[in-house]
Amino acid sequence: MQNGTRLAAVDLGSNSYRLEIGHLDHGQIHRTEYLKETVRQGSGLDDDRNLTPAAMQRGWDCLARFGERLAGFKKHHVRAVATQTLREARNRAEFLIEAERILGFPIDVVSGREEARLIYQGVAHSLPQSAERRLVVDIGGRSTELILGQGFEAQVMESYRVGSVAWSMRYFPDAQFTPSAFRMAEIAAKAVLDEALNAYRPSSWDVAYGASGTIGAVADVLGMAGGAAASVTREGLDWLLDRLLKARRADNLRIEGLKDDRRAVIGGGLAVLRAVFDLLEIDEMRAAEGALRQGALYDLLDREHIQTDVRATTVQRLTRKFGVDTVHANRVSRIACGLFRQMRPGMTESQAGRLENKLAWAAQLHEIGAQISHSDYHKHGAYILGNSDAPGFSLSELERLGQLVLGHRGKLAKLVIDFNDVTFVQQLLALRLAVVLCHARRDPDLKDLVVACNLNSPRRVSVSLRDGWSEAWPQSAHLLREEANAWQRTPWSLQILQS
Repeated sequence: MQNGTRLAAVDLGSNSYRLEIGHLDHGQIHRTEYLKETVRQGSGLDDDRNLTPAAMQRGWDCLARFGERLAGFKKHHVRAVATQTLREARNRAEFLIEAERILGFPIDVVSGREEARLIYQGVAHSLPQSAERRLVVDIGGRSTELILGQGFEAQVMESYRVGSVAWSMRYFPDAQFTPSAFRMAEIAAKAVLDEALNAYRPSSWDVAYGASGTIGAVADVLGMAGGAAASVTREGLDWLLDRLLKARRADNLRIEGLKDDRRAVIGGGLAVLRAVFDLLEIDEMRAAEGALRQGALYDLLDREHIQTDVRATTVQRLTRKFGVDTVHANRVSRIACGLFRQMRPGMTESQAGRLENKLAWAAQLHEIGAQISHSDYHKHGAYILGNSDAPGFSLSELERLGQLVLGHRGKLAKLVIDFNDVTFVQQLLALRLAVVLCHARRDPDLKDLVVACNLNSPRRVSVSLRDGWSEAWPQSAHLLREEANAWQRTPWSLQILQS
């Protein structure tokens, strides 16, 4: 990306939606615009974990306003990230279809650990570089992320289902503050966070940082009350608890520095923060400027280069963990990308890079399930990807990767995929053809082999072979004919043409 490029990140949080726009300047992103709206989508999950119509509408209305500010942005210059509420919502697909249409850009629902990684990146880029070992805490509306890291590297990441909105609804349902309610809220938070004791013990970090909503709000209040700027202490938390108990109700709170949109969830947020301080033996926590949205912005930069794209590192880690034959996987990857490029001759280099990366990753992982069992290994591979911690990948990206791995062999008619998604089907076809051509686990003879899509109908694909190819490679020719038969049961067609 060139200096001056405008980038944007949208954070669909459980309590608030945020839009951050910045411009790139020699590797740093400088904010030019920031919008925040209190949507409280996290309080809009019903007993069946479905978003209510009102909660969905609040989100759509906010995204419509954000979408106006994003008009003119290129697709790969915007990253929209959704967190715990949409991870939980059973009807998230219904919400996301309309949300993406309104916003004008894809929305990535990320796993808890991926959210934690992005939070750490946002915090790390807001701090001076040093060798200090950092503990980063982010208390959101429905989840709390804990991260240990050094420099720009997040080393230990976890997400816990405890947050300011969820705890306020559960333990302060009538917005009443009582000693017994706080006691129960803190005990319950500690019960969820107990397992963090071993990984995040005080000896494993030097400085504690707090990111985003709850911690930022508490730091603001304590600073206005005479405490150190951008700092939260145990004494400060005791003072704030005393103020809430004296107010008795959220409506009665009159504390300088506490914004109106934070009043309804301050009880739950404070209870969780006190639990974190007690469990991890924190005396002081510094409020950091960076958060999830800044991490998403810098992740856009990393994705521009395969060397810095954490997804590529994740794929390499998975291939090592599951004993993949990397020589063969790279062979299939190379062939698949070449065939895919033949099907899309009009692609720019930038488009080709983004689309071929995802195909290459699927090819490198297509045998990942073989360590479990050679029988149906494509199904095992898809299951592994659907249930793995995969830094850098959103849930939708993992699902798409898993579909490619699942579909690289076997019957196409049984796949639950959208055959109208031309790009995905072309990727799948390229992968299946590559697997067929590399079936002997050696480099195939591709001289004069041409894959082409019909100009008037991209669903009609042909593979042209030079004269004598089928006789020279009868097993490969047989498998290609079988592949053509497999596509007859789909809306697509594959023809094998011999000169």
